[in-house]
Amino acid sequence: MFIDTAVISVRAGRGGDGSVSFRREKYVPAGGPDGGDGGRGGHVLLRADEKLSNLSDYRYKTKYAAPDGERGGPVQRAGTSGEDLTLRVPVGTLVYDDESGALLADLSGGEPQLLCKGGRGGWGNKKFANASRQAPRFAKAGVEGEALRIRLEVKLLADIGLVGFPNAGKSTLLSSISAARPKIADYPFTTLNPHLGVVTADADTSFLCADIPGLIEGAAGGAGLGHAFLRHIERCRLLLHVVDAAGTEGRDPPADIDAIDKELLAHSPELAEREQIVVANKLDAIADRSVLDRLRERAAPRELVVISAATGQGVRELVTLCARKLAELPPIKVFSPDPKPDEAAAKELPAKTEITQEDGVWAVTGEWLKRLMRDINFDDMESLAYFERRLTDGGVYGKLEELGIAEGDTVEIYGLTFEYVR
Repeated sequence: MFIDTAVISVRAGRGGDGSVSFRREKYVPAGGPDGGDGGRGGHVLLRADEKLSNLSDYRYKTKYAAPDGERGGPVQRAGTSGEDLTLRVPVGTLVYDDESGALLADLSGGEPQLLCKGGRGGWGNKKFANASRQAPRFAKAGVEGEALRIRLEVKLLADIGLVGFPNAGKSTLLSSISAARPKIADYPFTTLNPHLGVVTADADTSFLCADIPGLIEGAAGGAGLGHAFLRHIERCRLLLHVVDAAGTEGRDPPADIDAIDKELLAHSPELAEREQIVVANKLDAIADRSVLDRLRERAAPRELVVISAATGQGVRELVTLCARKLAELPPIKVFSPDPKPDEAAAKELPAKTEITQEDGVWAVTGEWLKRLMRDINFDDMESLAYFERRLTDGGVYGKLEELGIAEGDTVEIYGLTFEYVR
């Protein structure tokens, strides 16, 4: 089964905690702190793999996590960093933040993309030693790794896209100009998945052509099969608009051109403006040649090429024309990631700290407070003093006073309760 979209959750590894340890050796009194730092959590990376054609690997397994970093040890032994997790996806995969919809990366090249950073390892108590605090009995906890829920979406990397109604002859055309062998039969929706083929124009020129499953009226709105694959022609530099000129399905060939044009426009105005060649196929089955004049009039100002994919008539000339057009067109489109929020501006914003009051108890919450609580040894006076300074510097006490806290009121921070004293 061809799977071209998937939603997965990824999490980088948590950094290892720093260690609280003191040097203890014979004949070395008061050896001092020697706790080592924790290891970094593993990153989550994405890499495009040419051997993959779809996202079937992510159909059933939807949660991925990189290993955590190890805890630091005594004698300043640093914890081992978590191993990076690399997820492989087909070339041409776009990565979106599923919550915000922002484009994070376009996996069109071979370089891996960093998706989630592993958390930093915590400092051991050795890092907190100074002239006035020679025996710190606390260490810093490791930081949680980044986590995301992402949407993967494959957009094929092809120079040319074949579009048109079912049974217009797209698959037959692809099989006649390349080594691709899509399923061909005399009934609608024979092609259920996109197919790629390498077309050789001459000894020095070749290009990639994609056969997109047939569109029908209303495809851009979800009708038929074509709507699921319209995204795959968004990168194509040139579109071959294949029309059943013989009307073997009982449709009016000129009207088919208009119908497909409307679907392309409904899906993307930019796609509707893409360079096109209208290909009038099934020349061998045309009974009334006057239809070609009507097609030429309807296709204008686009170029009309008349072929028979079944017999090969005009196919070579079409390939030569495509090669000439591609030489003049810009390269395959690569999507630029959406800009990230300005980090400098983000630093000026207040921390996401919430303060609520009920029955004389002031509850203070915030992610930074959660991280701070993990770093504190509440049995150690120096560690408690450090905690008090962080609350003051973080503006917690100032905000409480602004909201009207009174001396003797109770403050609660993630299970820790204490009496407020001015």
